[in-house]
Amino acid sequence: MAKHTREIKTFFFSQYFSDGLRISMGLLLPALLFAQMDMLQTGLTISLGAVCMTVLDNPGPLLHKRNAMLIGNAVVFLVAVLTGFARYNLWVLGTVVTILAFIFSFLVVYGNRAASVGTAGLLAMIFIMDKALTPDKVIPYSLTVLSGGIWYMLMSMLFFGIRPYRAAQQALGENIRDIVKFLRIKADFYLPSTDIDDNYRKLVSEQIHVSQHQDTLRELLFKSRLLVKESTNYSRMLVLTFVDLVDLFEQVMATHYDYGQMRDKFGKSGILSDIGHLLHRMADELDNIGYAVLSNTSYHSNVRFLPELEELKVKIDAMGNTEQGNSNMVLKKVLVNLRDLNKKIIDIYRYHKIRNLKKPMGRSSAVEYDKFVARQDYSPRLLLDNLNFRSATFKFALRVSLVCLLGFIITKSSALLHFINAVTGKHVAFGQHSYWVLLTIIVIIKPAFALSKQRNIERLIGTIVGGLIGVAILTFVRNDTAQFLILAALMIGAYSFIRTHYVVAIIMMTPYVLILFKFLGVGHLNVAEERVIDTIIGSVIAFAANYLIFPTWESDQLHESLHEVITANVEYLIKIGESIAGIPVNTTAYKLARKEVYIKSANLSGAFERMASEPRAKQHKSKEVHRFVVLNHILSSYIATMASVVTSKPTYENKADNVKMIRRAIVALNESSKKLGGKVIEFSNELTVPNERSSVPANQLSPDEALLTEQLGFIHKIAHDIAKVTDNILA
Repeated sequence: MAKHTREIKTFFFSQYFSDGLRISMGLLLPALLFAQMDMLQTGLTISLGAVCMTVLDNPGPLLHKRNAMLIGNAVVFLVAVLTGFARYNLWVLGTVVTILAFIFSFLVVYGNRAASVGTAGLLAMIFIMDKALTPDKVIPYSLTVLSGGIWYMLMSMLFFGIRPYRAAQQALGENIRDIVKFLRIKADFYLPSTDIDDNYRKLVSEQIHVSQHQDTLRELLFKSRLLVKESTNYSRMLVLTFVDLVDLFEQVMATHYDYGQMRDKFGKSGILSDIGHLLHRMADELDNIGYAVLSNTSYHSNVRFLPELEELKVKIDAMGNTEQGNSNMVLKKVLVNLRDLNKKIIDIYRYHKIRNLKKPMGRSSAVEYDKFVARQDYSPRLLLDNLNFRSATFKFALRVSLVCLLGFIITKSSALLHFINAVTGKHVAFGQHSYWVLLTIIVIIKPAFALSKQRNIERLIGTIVGGLIGVAILTFVRNDTAQFLILAALMIGAYSFIRTHYVVAIIMMTPYVLILFKFLGVGHLNVAEERVIDTIIGSVIAFAANYLIFPTWESDQLHESLHEVITANVEYLIKIGESIAGIPVNTTAYKLARKEVYIKSANLSGAFERMASEPRAKQHKSKEVHRFVVLNHILSSYIATMASVVTSKPTYENKADNVKMIRRAIVALNESSKKLGGKVIEFSNELTVPNERSSVPANQLSPDEALLTEQLGFIHKIAHDIAKVTDNILA
């Protein structure tokens, strides 16, 4: 019960609920205010402009949000004017719909924020194309829509100005909870009841969420002048907590070993279950810290893991005296990782508890942090380079424009109306809100088939279920005040879940739209029926388009993700090799290499998940690709494990052999990357240790050195396993 209560509270403290509350206020207030002055239509038009801006109100630095909304408002105004005049001629309107759909969809090439500007423009076009306006009212109406966009922008800026740290704080708390889930999945590897292969699938899936939230946090923290350059005590706490959180995530990644082999050696001793349960308790402690950060409350921890770690050490040492002999070296390394993990959790807890850090960041630190944020290229060349059928973005934009044209033709076709009336056996008021067909198409069609398929199913289910709920509310709840309160609650819920649980958002959105139309004097049963019909038509068109109109399958572009992740691992491995060889490695360069591995690994995992949702006939070598994904995760984990040793102890007895093994692994990985169409990373000639004995007897190696040599052997083996899987994928 306490766990469910915590989850409910977490939702209300999350950025998603804050977004839902802010968006709902931005949409409702103009309509309510102008309704009091008997100008409801004006209020609704202002709210229409606000709706277009909501798609731009995404997490990110305030400056970027403001700039996007300024551009979005200009785009919405121009589209409103163009569409308002174009609607007087059906041929001209159809041409405008087709061209704008292509242009705005093509903006995906410039990233998510530019794509949101395009979506705002498409929404303005769709909402206005059926609006009956005389020529003299087009400009005033467009200006009213623009005022709604400006109102929402100012309200959003004010909202974040009042609590400038809240968005970053919420994102940080949610990222901690993501890592908690990841840690729990890792802990399950040590439990004998866990299926290792199934757990790997969960692990790579959760890594996607961790990477996405970390990217959002990098933007919020490192691109914000307020949080980095001006550097208040609280902003330092947020930034330093995030830096330690990334290091903690690496520590979690580093707790990776051959779990099957460990079960064979130590399964009967019960030591692995002890490790797994301890990791789960550490996850619980980190979860408590994450909840405190998210809810902006204090947390006083009484949990101490040192006694348990000491007990674990005694058990591991005792196993060294049994017949299992010196094979407990890997358990000792696990113990070291657990101690490091405990230290990171304590540091994060102290940052949150003290909130008054004496450690200054300084301007140089801001410059270093700035390197971790990706830069979006907005040059025209990027646009021109993608104007061909080799570009998935070009094919996506062309698909959207053609489907929008088809949807436009269908909604304006009287023949379809007669067909629907014949099938239903009664008169259906189809076409009164026919923009719903185009709206359905726009929100469903995505660049990836899997995302479109998922959206399609969720949109259909949400509309049908939501329509039934809406009709039930309007039938049994007669009081206008009660209906309005339900509308407001449904609106907040819909916009709270829109980015996390789309089907729930649509289930809530459909009844609130029906209640809204009821207040506008439109019969709710007819509107519900029309909305379901329009959604079905739009869904069928969008579903067919993904199959038939310039389809893009993940298998066709997966090679890029494969060779990019190999390249990232090679560059990460080179940094480790340089450390072993005695070459100074800049901390920032090392962490940048690590960041690239995590991002590219998450991209590959996402691509594989999308491919798994595509038709089986289009899934080329899916088993081999899954094997590659798992091997890549193992490789990254082994490198992280090795990094935790290398960075803490810069000198080694067996440098020559270690560096030689790293070079061999790099050569094997480079060869795989080359076969996949990627680049070969040349390692430095300094990555060698001349004039040193070639090897040291195994019995003379220190425990850390012996484990490092073992880890390098694993990396060498995994590199060659990846080479074999690559050949199978290309066969």
